[in-house]
Amino acid sequence: MQLVDRQVEAELKRCAHFFPVVTILGPRQSGKTTLAKKFFPDYAYYNLEDPELYELARNDINAFFALLTLPCIIDEVQRVPNLLSRIQVIVDEKKQNAIFILTGSFQQELKQAVSQSLAGRTALLNLLPFSIQEIRSASLDFTKDEYLY
Repeated sequence: MQLVDRQVEAELKRCAHFFPVVTILGPRQSGKTTLAKKFFPDYAYYNLEDPELYELARNDINAFFALLTLPCIIDEVQRVPNLLSRIQVIVDEKKQNAIFILTGSFQQELKQAVSQSLAGRTALLNLLPFSIQEIRSASLDFTKDEYLY
């Protein structure tokens, strides 16, 4: 499968140099996880869609953070927004950039929670599905069966 270069990539790289947290928001299936894994391939990855991980994060936040290896990607953070307060404490202690890469489906409540809990600590990037320019740059041929579902 071909990875398409996204227009937001330069901004993502810049933000990772200046912020301890980078939050990638966007609609489902817009490529948030793919983008995070592409740019941070050595980061530990935690998906809150995993039922066991979700339950741990929701019911025992201390055990959840004890499990984490930093730096890391936490995918689908909108499922457990209470994690944001603990992330704030951790980044204030560590004083390093790009410790956490968060992804979440765009919801106004999540954007507000991230903005409040992580004010001054996170860059917010909005990722939309492929633009016409991104599709053209990748020379994708949508007449092939591999793109039809």
